[in-house]
Amino acid sequence: MGDDQTIGVIYVEDDDDVRIGGVQALELAGFSVLGFASVETANGSVRADMPFVVVCDVRLRGRSGLDWLSDLRRLDQDLPVILITGHGDISMAVQAMRTGAYDFIEKPCSSEQLISVVRRAAEKRRLTLEVRSLRSALADRQGIDASLLGRSPQIQEVRRLVSTLAATNVDVTIYGETGTGKDVVARCLHNHSGRRGGNYVAVNCGGLPESLVESELFGHEVGAFTGATRQRIGKIEYANGGTLFLDEIESMPLSVQVKLLRSLQDRSIERVGTNKPIAVDCRVVAASKVNLLELSEKRLFRADLYYRLGVAFIELPPLRERREDIPLLFEHFTLDAARRFERDAPILDEQTMLRLLAYSWPGNVRELRNVADRFVLGVLDGKAITKSGFATSEVSLPRQLENIERSIIEDALRRKQGDVQATAVLLSIPKQTLYDKIKRLSVNVDGIREGATVRSAS
Repeated sequence: MGDDQTIGVIYVEDDDDVRIGGVQALELAGFSVLGFASVETANGSVRADMPFVVVCDVRLRGRSGLDWLSDLRRLDQDLPVILITGHGDISMAVQAMRTGAYDFIEKPCSSEQLISVVRRAAEKRRLTLEVRSLRSALADRQGIDASLLGRSPQIQEVRRLVSTLAATNVDVTIYGETGTGKDVVARCLHNHSGRRGGNYVAVNCGGLPESLVESELFGHEVGAFTGATRQRIGKIEYANGGTLFLDEIESMPLSVQVKLLRSLQDRSIERVGTNKPIAVDCRVVAASKVNLLELSEKRLFRADLYYRLGVAFIELPPLRERREDIPLLFEHFTLDAARRFERDAPILDEQTMLRLLAYSWPGNVRELRNVADRFVLGVLDGKAITKSGFATSEVSLPRQLENIERSIIEDALRRKQGDVQATAVLLSIPKQTLYDKIKRLSVNVDGIREGATVRSAS
C-alpha cells in the first residue's frame, strides 16, 4: 500500500497571498502542489487518472470553481474536488457536494483544517487509482495468467509448472491445503491441453459413500446390484478423451484403489456386473491435502498407486505464504461478486486491506472469496478477519505494517527451515537487508530452526 505523499494537489485561488499560504502549508505537509490563479490556467494540467486532488475557490475572477466542477466530473467522476467558499456560499457548496464535490472548506480556514481535508481526499484518490490499476491488470490477463492470479514467486512457479505440464499427457498430483485452488489448477491443466475438447470430470473421493464408489468410477450394468435398473456410465469412462480429476484421493478406500490402479495400468475399465473391458484414454489429475508417499509408508494408501500417479507434482502454497497476492485476488473476487449479485463493486478502505493482509487465512483462497462476497453484499464483519490478533483499528498503521512484514518473513523462514540465505533468495532481497529486518522486527530465527528440526525428526 502506498502513502498520501504520492498524491499531489492542484490548488486554484486568485488571491495571491491566500494561494501562497495554502501552497506552502500543503508542501510542508509533504504534498507536491501546483498553484494556479485561475481555472483557465489550471485546466491544462488536469487529466483523467492523474494522481492529484483539486482544491479550488468557488468565486474566481474568471470561470468559477462551481462551473469547473462539472467539467472535472465529466473528465473523471472519481476525482476528489474540494471547494473553498466564503460564508455566503455555504448553501451553494452543499449543493455542489450533492453533485459530486468531495468536500468544502469555509474561509477563513486554518492550515490544519486544509491539510486534514486534503489528506483524506488524497487517501481516497490513492485507493481509487490503486483499484483502477488492479482492475486494468485483471482485464489484461489471458490464458493461465487469468485463472491463476498472483505476482508472488510461489504462484509464478505454479503457473510455470501448469504451462509445462498442460502440453503433455502425463498424470499429475496436486498437493495443497483446503481452499488453495486444486480444482482451479486441474481445470487449467485440462483447458490448456490437447484434451480440452473432451470432458473434464471431477470426482470428490471423500464425498462418496464407500458402497457407491465403484459404481461412480467404473459404472454398472443393469442388474449388477439391487436397484441397478439401468446401465450407468462411470466417471472414468465419461472422461474418455478428456481429464479425470480425483479430488481428496487420499480418502479413497483401499479396495477401490486396487481397481483404479489396474484401470490406470491397462487404460481400460470394467463396469460393475460385467467382465468386458472397455478401453479408456483419459488423463488423471489427483489432488490431496496430505503427502501420499507418507500415507503409503504408513500403509494408509497403496504404494503402487502412489508411484503410478506420482509422475509430476504441483504444490500449491497456502495464502498466508503469498500475502502479496491478496490485493489482486480480493479485487478479482470483488468484481466477480459484483457481477453475480448485480451490485456496484465497492472500493476497499486502508484499514480493511491491512486486516486482509494480516489475517492467517486458514480457509485460504476459498475463504478470501467468501469475504469478498460479504464485502460486496455489505455484510462484512471486520471481526471475522482479525483473528490473527494484531490488525485492529486500535493499532497504528506503522505497527500494523511491521506485523505484516514480520509474518511474511517468519513464514518464509519456516519454509526454508530457518536458512537465512535461502530465505533472502526466496524473498528476493539481499541477505544483509533480511538480517536488518530480522533484528528490527525481533524475529526469533533460532526458534523457527528448532521447530523445523523437531518436525523433521518426527
